[in-house]
Amino acid sequence: MNTTRPAYPLLDRIQNPTDLRNLSEDQLEQVCKELREFIIDVVSVKGGHFGASLGVVELTVALHYVFNTPYDQLVWDVGHQAYGHKILTGRREVFHTNRIHKGISGFPKRSESEFDTFGVGHSSTSIGGALGMAVASRL
Repeated sequence: MNTTRPAYPLLDRIQNPTDLRNLSEDQLEQVCKELREFIIDVVSVKGGHFGASLGVVELTVALHYVFNTPYDQLVWDVGHQAYGHKILTGRREVFHTNRIHKGISGFPKRSESEFDTFGVGHSSTSIGGALGMAVASRL
């Protein structure tokens, strides 16, 4: 057994939001705890932005649990909020490459995942993006 790597018994079972939705509601608090610890464990060594993603862990888990992502599209206000989203949508194994040359993007990136519906960077770009998506959907 590898004792140098923290154990994430529930998070290790989640490769995509469908896996998350297969868990019981009672397990979601533990998923949030593990997701928060995972982000801290990786970002504290590799660098990145803690606050925005840690502040929305429960929201991220709830959104992916309740909505049928990627069919139901999520728009993040600040790209750094999306670390948990990236981890829950198949990028956990490569998350350590976040913001590293040839690694995954520090922001949602449409070419990176079907779960990234908008290439958001900094605050408030999501408002115009979401409005545009809503108008396009009606057309």
